[in-house]
Amino acid sequence: MTDKPSLEGAYGLKTPDDNRRLYRDWAATYDTDFVAAMDYRLPVAVAEAFAAVGAGPVLDVGAGTGAVGMLLRANGTAPVDGTDISPEMLEVAGRSGAYRRLFEGDVLARLDVEDSSYSGIVSAGTFTLGHVGPNALTELLRIAAPGALFVLSINTQHYVRAGFAPALAALSSRIDRLSLPEVPIYGPGATGPHAADRAYVATFRKR
Repeated sequence: MTDKPSLEGAYGLKTPDDNRRLYRDWAATYDTDFVAAMDYRLPVAVAEAFAAVGAGPVLDVGAGTGAVGMLLRANGTAPVDGTDISPEMLEVAGRSGAYRRLFEGDVLARLDVEDSSYSGIVSAGTFTLGHVGPNALTELLRIAAPGALFVLSINTQHYVRAGFAPALAALSSRIDRLSLPEVPIYGPGATGPHAADRAYVATFRKR
């Protein structure tokens, strides 16, 4: 018998295949076992920050079950595409009707997207412990059009451990107007050792 998927397990992932296995097993219950149970707030923070000043076409990176995409569409942002490493999570996202296109992809490799395709790149919960580090930013910049708005949540612990500060500094000639407001990841309904975890909502433009 395998362990039930959990936040603790997600934070301990080591490889892309580890991610595929965990989210394969979690897709059907992710929205109830995690999003609702932990009062997960990052999708709202990311979608609101983007909708305030951004426009489509936008790519939702690590789209999961579609929380950010649904919020963007509700705010009038369109079209929205989504990518995720887990086909099972994308299957759930597809039922929302929020996305123009959904495709399996690994942001640490090359995505099946032409250069300069998107006016916006958003992500909630992908740049976190056990998941994706700053080495994915180069690929995301490739597929973003000049002037594209990025809104990416980054777990504050992961930001330090994975070296996001020097990575963003190294990209200073390619990005502009970087802002790093800090927000709670979970609402007051959250319980457990990660209930007080926080994230930066990194916003910047591609030069």
